[in-house]
Amino acid sequence: MPLLRTVTFFYRPREDRILAAINLSHPDAWSCWITRRLALAMIERAAKFLASTSPLAKRAATAHQHVLAQFERESAMASTAKAISAASRDALEASTAAAELAERLTITNQREKFRLELWGDRAGNAIGLVGRPELQRIIDMLEGQVEKARWTSSGEAVVEAAAPKTVHH
Repeated sequence: MPLLRTVTFFYRPREDRILAAINLSHPDAWSCWITRRLALAMIERAAKFLASTSPLAKRAATAHQHVLAQFERESAMASTAKAISAASRDALEASTAAAELAERLTITNQREKFRLELWGDRAGNAIGLVGRPELQRIIDMLEGQVEKARWTSSGEAVVEAAAPKTVHH
């Protein structure tokens, strides 16, 4: 079981799934495919979970909680920006061969940190403790891949209608 130190998300149109590469290019690397259903559920539930566990939101009036959640998110993105680096395309491609299908993801609050557990269908998993800013960054990175995949909150892929072509005989 790898201890989650790094996570990289990468949408692969061919599989119509998001690859979660844990500890990419390290000896304890592990990867799994996240389906549309799991990705959308994770994003939705994580946002609610972060809001319900926010020390700032607990002290604010209900009308201001959304603004504080946005502020907290922007602060998290700024404080974690230096930790972001581009993953090698070759390393990502290599991690796809052994990727398992993700079956579940759990996030639990443990004092000042969050325990993140990702479980695959072949008994593989990754577990790590992350701070609130890191968890928000992870969710943001996943959201970026969901946007790249053009998945909607209803779970349907967005399909553009092709412009009608003029045909001459």
